[in-house]
Amino acid sequence: MKMIALYLFAIVSANMSVALFGPKFAVINTFLFVGFDLISRDALHERWHNKNLKRNMILLIASGSILSGILNYNAIPIAIASFIAFLAAGIADTLTYAVLYSRAKLIKMNGSNIPASIVDSLIFVPLAFGTPILWDIIALSIVSKIAGGAMWSIIIDKFTTNHLTE
Repeated sequence: MKMIALYLFAIVSANMSVALFGPKFAVINTFLFVGFDLISRDALHERWHNKNLKRNMILLIASGSILSGILNYNAIPIAIASFIAFLAAGIADTLTYAVLYSRAKLIKMNGSNIPASIVDSLIFVPLAFGTPILWDIIALSIVSKIAGGAMWSIIIDKFTTNHLTE
């Protein structure tokens, strides 16, 4: 339950701050918040494996977007872009995570984070900010998500054993 609350806090915080501060702030968000969400998604994947994983993930992603819109009407376009991008990234993450499932936890978490980061950035930035496409923000977001995810994977790995996944 704690991991779900942290996931929602991070995605709502990311959506709200990008809505308030614009695309340049997206790079900071990707390191702090989106990297966390991508990695925490993997921790939840472990917990929900064979227990309504697909339904739970869709509800979790939708909940973050809905909460963002409820808290700030102006964040709705960002929340919609976030929902679509995170849904697509979740598919990429899940497929990669499944391939890596028998590997060590940090390898599968970070390995699945790479395609998820690429998919999320390629979809979110154009949907959220329109044209011209901000290729520099996309590239920096990809790198930032992967780096943030690596940092969070170490932190989450240390604490998920008994604390956050309960």
